[in-house]
Amino acid sequence: MIERVYEQASKALETVVVATDDERIYRCVEGFGGKVVMTRTDHRCGTERCLEAWEKISDRYSGKDTVIINIQGDEPFIQPEQIEALKSCFEGADNVGTKIATLVKPFTLEDGLQALENPNTPKVAVAWNGANGNKTGKTLLFSRSVIPYMRGVEKEKWLEKGQYYKHIGMYAYRTEVLKEITALQPTPLETAESLEQLRWLENGFEIRVAACDVASIGIDTPDDLKKAEEYIKNIQI
Repeated sequence: MIERVYEQASKALETVVVATDDERIYRCVEGFGGKVVMTRTDHRCGTERCLEAWEKISDRYSGKDTVIINIQGDEPFIQPEQIEALKSCFEGADNVGTKIATLVKPFTLEDGLQALENPNTPKVAVAWNGANGNKTGKTLLFSRSVIPYMRGVEKEKWLEKGQYYKHIGMYAYRTEVLKEITALQPTPLETAESLEQLRWLENGFEIRVAACDVASIGIDTPDDLKKAEEYIKNIQI
């Protein structure tokens, strides 16, 4: 699975490095010829692990304007167009000064109300550049609840009447911001929702966002693996 993620990411990125605290994963990546960095075991989140990995390899990129993209190792179906969409948050006049960026995917009618209300799928309120639907914008809020709440509209018609976005948990950071956000203390909204990115918003960091139409399928449990095996029978990567 990690090799698949590595191969997919390499289609859109100049350099891909696996950051791990597990010797088995380290040996696995070395075995298929990938770049890998061993990190500590006490990190509270992937952002902290990214920082340590960057500090260990940063001398190779001295003088370059570097953006780090944090891709989970359990995302074997990640597509290059998702990564390209995320990279677009750092390009163009509208995105000058971007420090942190992430991805969203629009909910569709086919997703259904149950998917929209699922607390395991964080939702995002977005202010797009100009008219709604532009390629990039900024996040206003993340929540496990449905946002926005459509007053005066029956729940069953929310997806029909409004536009909702699910969060795709892939982040990009300029290297200088990593130290700042990993030094922050937990905040009330983050604690309530158990969403790390709320800590950044509560401390005044803007998170740019791009939309993509590609679904993200992570593998965290044996049931997820079964679903992934069924899914892969019907696609070509």
